[in-house]
Amino acid sequence: MMLSSTLLRQAGAGMLPVLTAATLLSSCQSTSRQPADLLVFNATVYTVDSAFSTAQAFAVKDGKFVAVGTADEIKAKYQAEKEVDAKGQFIYPGFYDAHCHFYRYALGLRDADLVGTGSWREVVQQLQQQRQQYPQAAWLTGRGWDQNDWPNKQFPTKDTLDTLFPNTPVFIIRVDGHAALVNQKALDLAGVSARTPISGGTITKDAKGRLTGLLVDNAVKLVAGKIPDPTAAEAEAALLEAQQRCVAVGLTSMADAGLDKANVDRLDALQQAGKLKVRLYAMLAPTPENKDFYLQKGPVFKDRLTVASFKVYADGALGSRGACLVAPYADRPQETGFLLSTEQEFRALAKQLAASKFQMNTHAIGDSANRIILDIYGQALKGQKDRRWRIEHAQVITPADMPKFGQFGIVPSVQPTHATSDMYWAGERLGTQRLKTAYAYEQLRKQYGQVALGSDFPVEDINPLFGFHSAVARQDAKNYPAGGFQMENALSREDALRGMTIWAAHAAFEDKQKGSIRRGMAADFVLLPIDLLKAPKETLRTAQVQQTWIAGERVFAR
Repeated sequence: MMLSSTLLRQAGAGMLPVLTAATLLSSCQSTSRQPADLLVFNATVYTVDSAFSTAQAFAVKDGKFVAVGTADEIKAKYQAEKEVDAKGQFIYPGFYDAHCHFYRYALGLRDADLVGTGSWREVVQQLQQQRQQYPQAAWLTGRGWDQNDWPNKQFPTKDTLDTLFPNTPVFIIRVDGHAALVNQKALDLAGVSARTPISGGTITKDAKGRLTGLLVDNAVKLVAGKIPDPTAAEAEAALLEAQQRCVAVGLTSMADAGLDKANVDRLDALQQAGKLKVRLYAMLAPTPENKDFYLQKGPVFKDRLTVASFKVYADGALGSRGACLVAPYADRPQETGFLLSTEQEFRALAKQLAASKFQMNTHAIGDSANRIILDIYGQALKGQKDRRWRIEHAQVITPADMPKFGQFGIVPSVQPTHATSDMYWAGERLGTQRLKTAYAYEQLRKQYGQVALGSDFPVEDINPLFGFHSAVARQDAKNYPAGGFQMENALSREDALRGMTIWAAHAAFEDKQKGSIRRGMAADFVLLPIDLLKAPKETLRTAQVQQTWIAGERVFAR
């Protein structure tokens, strides 16, 4: 270091001990501090590392965390043009929804919102308003109705829709996505009649053999496939709007369950263009086209896009009685639900994927479906316990089948808000005894050692804090029931946070890249005003994300 002539003169006058000590210290610090892009300090940082440690500050460079520690340590070692004073708030790794339908959610933002409707009459009113708002739309579409929320709990029929919309095809899908009500115009356009054959689904008829308009599981596709695709501009606008809604609740990564190559290509193009910032783990639908292309190409691992799995549907949903059960439904003794494909088809696909580098992620709700898929997994994997094949939902499990998650190394990918949404009527479907091992998240965690947490949005709300609350309090938005639903299967707060960060990343083979705040990991994080590990449970759902960052870039601020 060169000393100025003024300092040299001062040194000769006997002033050096005081002046140069301070000057030397300041100069050495400025020249020795390493450059960073961002410093964040004055926070309680939950790192979600292996020790679940906390810190006060961290530094970010080139989109990754480069140091985590105390504010004094970070400021002494790094300097950056951008500094963020967290003002005592709490920082967590970016939230990861391990099972959702981001693409479908985006395109559905223009549908009539039927979530929470308290009667069929309310549904019809919403549809009439939607038609008035978009009178030129070729189809009238909506989603989110649930007959279990209505006074009579009966499935609706198409009669009113035929009267009100005789010349406009109507398609409204149930909240779980496994049943839809359509009108006669839609049935005619799809060529569906009382004689149309169907496997793995139901085209519902009344006592006289006439179509009611209710379609379940595979039957839904007969009409859904006739709805026109959005234009490229419409799809892009919808995806970017969906992104803004997601980052506003702290989501930085999402597993999109069930996409075609064209969907993946569109998402990839938007990410490459810098428009789509969120990170996506795309589960492929097992179509012949997808298998032909990706099994030859192999998995895709990019900075913000992973394509390494196929999403399979074993059965339907409990709410529409499509879940495949070992014993009949308690409220419909003549029905047990059904598989959406044959066991032979599932077994053949598992064998094919076991010979590849792809994961097999299977939707399984009923205890029979879970048993069949777990056994098929075990046979196909032949002792390979780190292939991270997944059961999506794992909703109803018999006690005898529960240990198979640990035995075969199968990841339970579950959605806590399903438990608190279904608890009002799940006992009617399953009976008291069978309900005890349904939505059994803590039992599943003990078997595998982890659970990956998601929401299944748009089936449930996109806000991950709703899932956190449901996981730890086992209560819904009304904080019902007072003591929690089957609290023996509540997750600890630490495990719930792991489930929506590092464990979700583990389930996607991404835990070396993201999911915790430590050196070398992607700098994805969120700021909240409350301590999720200590705050009263009644405040968990109402907490608002203040900032969301992806790769060291702020993508949302309140």
